[in-house]
Amino acid sequence: MSLATTPEQAALAASVRGVIDRHGEQAWPHLRTEIGVAGLLVPERFGGLGASLADAAVVLEELGRELTPSAMLGTVVAVSALLATGDEEACARLLPAVAAGSSTLALVLPGAAFVLDGIAAETFLVADGGMLVEVAAADVVRAPVPGFDESRSFASVRCDGVTGGCLGPFDQAAVEAVACAALSAEQVGAAARALDRTVAYSLQRVQFGRPIGAFQALAHRMADLHVLVESATSLAWAAVQEPADATLAAAAKVHCSEAFTTVAGEMIQLHGGIAITWEHDAHRYLRRAYTDARLFGDPDGHVARVWAAM
Repeated sequence: MSLATTPEQAALAASVRGVIDRHGEQAWPHLRTEIGVAGLLVPERFGGLGASLADAAVVLEELGRELTPSAMLGTVVAVSALLATGDEEACARLLPAVAAGSSTLALVLPGAAFVLDGIAAETFLVADGGMLVEVAAADVVRAPVPGFDESRSFASVRCDGVTGGCLGPFDQAAVEAVACAALSAEQVGAAARALDRTVAYSLQRVQFGRPIGAFQALAHRMADLHVLVESATSLAWAAVQEPADATLAAAAKVHCSEAFTTVAGEMIQLHGGIAITWEHDAHRYLRRAYTDARLFGDPDGHVARVWAAM
């Protein structure tokens, strides 16, 4: 199953995949300028494409497959937070450059130890006291934060004594729901690709005169992983269709995190010794899986939200 369920989404996915195939880890600038993916959620009146979160999720799924470094996830979250303030003047001033691929926004959540895409950002949207405040990058002190996953960009950001323009109310629960739904799309893309690579390797690696994928015990393990990925993809699809449903987003975050972490761990086990070499990508999927599981809230907190809603 793929998150691309319409002909238009399938075409978008194919275009994104083509750019990633051509440019690899350097694909993000090309995706911004050639396809305009950063402007998917930006309304047309602000120079964007006026698409839905479900459309942006298709891009995130493709980026997740190859762990392509990008600011897409952070852009989706920051643009959603800005639009939710209802500040038309700020949107008209900030969003056209985002849609054109010439500027990056980063959202600073209350109490956050790090900021996603904080190094690349030209403008910070700082949530403080239930309001969203615009702060120029030149007015903050920021530094890279080394992470377990080197394909993600995090920064520490200090805004001490900074003055900025108040944009409007900030609904943290609503923004985090969008963030979790968007992240789940990226997670299922990565999990599906990790499983595909594992299955392909199991048909190439020979032991006792047979491909290891022909052994029933391993075939059953991979079949179970397939079921897990498909169920996670279904839940991610539901979450991006209803971004206002915080409970559904929390459930997607929990299940997609579990699915991705499980598949990434099995990828290493089923590849054997080659998977623990630096040159192989298996460790990159595991690093991303564990990082994602704790991004936008840890699994226990989201489980508690789901239980509270039942």
